Amino acid sequence: MAYDDTTFRRPGDEKTDTDPAAYRRRVQYDDTAGTTLDQSQRNAATTTGTIPAADDDGRDRLGIHLGWEVMLLVVAAVLGFLLQREDSAALQRPALDALLVTGAAIGLLTLGAGLTLRAGVPNVALGPIALAAAMQYAENSDKGLAQAVVPALILAAAGGLVVGLIVTVLHVPGWAATLAASFGLIVYIQLRPEPVDVQGDWDPTGQAFVLFGAFAALAVLGAALGAVGPVRRFLGRMRPTGDPAQRRGAAAAVPALLTLVVSSLFATVAGVLIAATADGPIAPDTGFEWTGIAMGLALLAGTSVYGRRGGIFGTLFAVTALTLFLRYEQIRDLDIALFAIAGSVFVAGLVVTRFVESYGSPYTSRVGEDWNAAPSGGTNWSPTLPETWNTPATPAPRSDRWDDGPWGATR
Repeated sequence: MAYDDTTFRRPGDEKTDTDPAAYRRRVQYDDTAGTTLDQSQRNAATTTGTIPAADDDGRDRLGIHLGWEVMLLVVAAVLGFLLQREDSAALQRPALDALLVTGAAIGLLTLGAGLTLRAGVPNVALGPIALAAAMQYAENSDKGLAQAVVPALILAAAGGLVVGLIVTVLHVPGWAATLAASFGLIVYIQLRPEPVDVQGDWDPTGQAFVLFGAFAALAVLGAALGAVGPVRRFLGRMRPTGDPAQRRGAAAAVPALLTLVVSSLFATVAGVLIAATADGPIAPDTGFEWTGIAMGLALLAGTSVYGRRGGIFGTLFAVTALTLFLRYEQIRDLDIALFAIAGSVFVAGLVVTRFVESYGSPYTSRVGEDWNAAPSGGTNWSPTLPETWNTPATPAPRSDRWDDGPWGATR
C-alpha cells in the first residue's frame, strides 16, 4: 500500500504529518487535552532541548569553601614567614599589638561587607562610614571615649536603618542605596578643609588581643551560624533568583535591615580604631579605598557576590593575610596605594566568587531529559482515534522481472 500526504488526514485538517513516528511524538508532547488527534487547534510546542533545571533550593556545599580556606591559611602563613624574616620584631610585642589592632579594624570592615553580601544588600558606604567615624572621634576624643564614640554609633545605626527602609520599601539594590548614602557622608567629611588631629590619648593597643580575639570570634561563630541551613536561607532571601526588581515580601526585609544596621556599627568601631592608632592627623577623603578592601576581602574569603553563600574561616584567614601584607609592604617601603591593593583584592575575590558559584551547589543524580524522548514513567497516553497505531511494514523490494509477483502471475 502506498502512503501519500492524505493518508493520515482527517476531515477538516489542512495538513498533517506523513511520518507516523513523528506524528506520534508531536501528539504526545503537544496535545494538552488528551481526547483527540486533531492538532489543528493546538499550539505548537516551542520548547526544545533539555528540561530546565529546578530552582535553587538554598543548599550549598561547604566543602568547596573549606578547601579554599586551607589555601588562604597557607598564604597567610607564607606572608607571616616573609614578615618574620624581614623584621623579627614585627611579630613581637609591642609591634604585634599595633598589628593586631590594625587587623581588628580591617576585620570589622570585612565582617560588615561579608554580612551585607550574604544578605544580598552590599553596603558600599562602609569606607565613608569608617572615615566619618574617625573624623568624629578625632574631633571629640578629648571629651572622653564614651562621648566620642556613642554619638557616632547612634548616628550609624540610624543611618543604616533609614537606608535599610529605602532598600526594602522601594526594593532597590543595596549597593545603589548605600552609594547614595556615601555621597552624603563624603560631604560631611569634606566640610573640613584641613586634616584633623586626634585630641584624645586613648591607646587601644593595650587591649589588642581582646580586640582581635573579639573579631576572630565574631567571624568564626557568625559564619558557623550562617552555615546552618535555615539561618543561611533566611539571611540570603534577597539573593536574586528571577527578576531582581520583584518584591520579596516582609520576610526578606528583616535580614536586610539587620545587616545594614550591624555593618554600619562595625564600620564605626573600625573607624575609631583607625583614628586611635593613627600616627598623624586624619585627612578628609572619600574612604572608598576601605570599602574596596572590605568588599574584596569578603569576596576573597569565599562570600558570594550574589548573596547567601560563604565559608567559615575564610574571613579570619583573609584578613590576617592582608594585615601581614600591609605591614610587610610598609617595612619593604614598597609604597603601594591602598586603591591599588583594594582593586587587586577585589578582582581576586570576583574569581573566587565564580569558583564558589560554579561548585557550591550540591551535585544531583538527575540530568536533563531530552524533550523528544519517550516519557520515563507514568501512564502512557494513547490517542482515542485510532485506538492502535501500527507502523506500516516496509514493502518488499521490487524485482527486475516483469512477471514476478502477483501482477505477473498466470491464472
